[in-house]
Amino acid sequence: MNLKVALAKQMHDIDNAAIKDFGLPELSLMESAGHRVAQFTEKILGSVDKKSISVLAGSGNNGGDALTAARYLANRGAKIKIFLIGNKDHRTESLNVQIAIMRAMGAEIQSIDNDRAWERLQVNLRFSDAIIDGILGTGFSGELRPNALKLIRLANAANKPIIAIDIPSGVEADTGIVGDAAINAAGTVSLGLPKIAHYLSPGASYVGKLVIDDIGIPKKLLTENIHQTLLDDELAATLLPARSRDVHKGSCGKILVIAGSNGMTGAACLASMSALKIGAGLVTLAVPESLNDLYEVKLTEVMTMPLAELKSGIIGGEGALTTLLKAVEKFDCVLIGPGLGRADETLDLVRKFVLAVDKPLVLDADAIFAFNGVAEELKNCKQVPILTPHLGELAALLNISVQELRQNLVETVRQVAAELRVIVVAKSECTVIAYPNGEIFISAVGNSAMATAGSGDVLAGAIAGLMKLTPFAPLAGVYLHGTAGDIGAAEKSDGLIASDIMNNLPTAIKNLRAIK
Repeated sequence: MNLKVALAKQMHDIDNAAIKDFGLPELSLMESAGHRVAQFTEKILGSVDKKSISVLAGSGNNGGDALTAARYLANRGAKIKIFLIGNKDHRTESLNVQIAIMRAMGAEIQSIDNDRAWERLQVNLRFSDAIIDGILGTGFSGELRPNALKLIRLANAANKPIIAIDIPSGVEADTGIVGDAAINAAGTVSLGLPKIAHYLSPGASYVGKLVIDDIGIPKKLLTENIHQTLLDDELAATLLPARSRDVHKGSCGKILVIAGSNGMTGAACLASMSALKIGAGLVTLAVPESLNDLYEVKLTEVMTMPLAELKSGIIGGEGALTTLLKAVEKFDCVLIGPGLGRADETLDLVRKFVLAVDKPLVLDADAIFAFNGVAEELKNCKQVPILTPHLGELAALLNISVQELRQNLVETVRQVAAELRVIVVAKSECTVIAYPNGEIFISAVGNSAMATAGSGDVLAGAIAGLMKLTPFAPLAGVYLHGTAGDIGAAEKSDGLIASDIMNNLPTAIKNLRAIK
């Protein structure tokens, strides 16, 4: 089953449907959630017997989940102290049920509504072995109220393992945005489905170890009418068909890469070699003619195609365009942009070429820059192009700031893909792939060591190299690129460079083939 990623409202609607359409009582869902949180807490602590655990509960059902977890932990021998925050008149009915149960069990329950209560809380946090975060749920957005902000800061300052329920309090579920503070969790138990913020920073940095549990919600509700999917091992295993015994280099993909300029020759090398290392049969690199000899020496397996220049190292004009349009008929896919340069003549050539070619296209870096201010022209491409921008390039294409883009990255990328009729591979700490039909895929692989020059060139080459091998090249390319980065980082740590990622692509493919 492909694991979906829920928006906050979608998860709220799923909960309501489970209750109203399937007759699953809200208290039953809360029971499952609390039990799973208690199990996870016990796993983190090793044993909870005689351990002191502070439970922080808000006025919503997130607080009810926390109190349910407290009951299970108390039954396992934990010393539980419960602290309630928020207006008691706003407490949900299910939370009140859990409060009554814990009171009947003799649990120590304290409402944080005066200075003395705050002092007791600070003392208890200092001597706790763990903290349960049930302050806020996925419905939170905007600014924290003063008491919630104070509570979150005190919990973090205690420097004890915190187990967050559904999402760390203070993180916006749909965006990953964090305001003044958020719970810095050792682990998070996501209920039903994972949320966007579990993968998008800065929120993802607060999640800790992520555990996902369906808490008994009917499978149908967790799979239908949700248009965000996690790109994980299970999905990736379906994306790359096995090669038949009778393939030859021509049938594995003939790729044209148009890249490189003075000072940026490495981008063309990384992109073209990555296309080969991912499985393409033949790769030809089209470069400014004055640089052609350099590439002939540098690249053994990649063929080269010299292009007419207007200036040394800069392509443009009708001569280069005519050469490319005539040559492109022999290729299965074209990647254009890595290190190509931003001379006016080059950008003009890019726009004319992209709009004239009736071949699968991957646009990266400077080829995307060429459409800044005229993004609407991408609608006129003869086939749906694949764009591979980092967030700075995507923001520039949309004429907004990166900060504005991050305010709602997933929905913005979805809208761009639909309106421009393109596939967008938005590169960030977590890659988001959007299709024109509204489907979103969120990558679960990759690491911070991949923030290195040339990493994007490797990804663009990998996607292009897969275009003849699978209809899911953007997804397979992102997954294999991220996996190769994970393999490389395990050895090189923060010293990972783009060629390490490129050289680990074959191992990433081998590992993908081994997934059952």
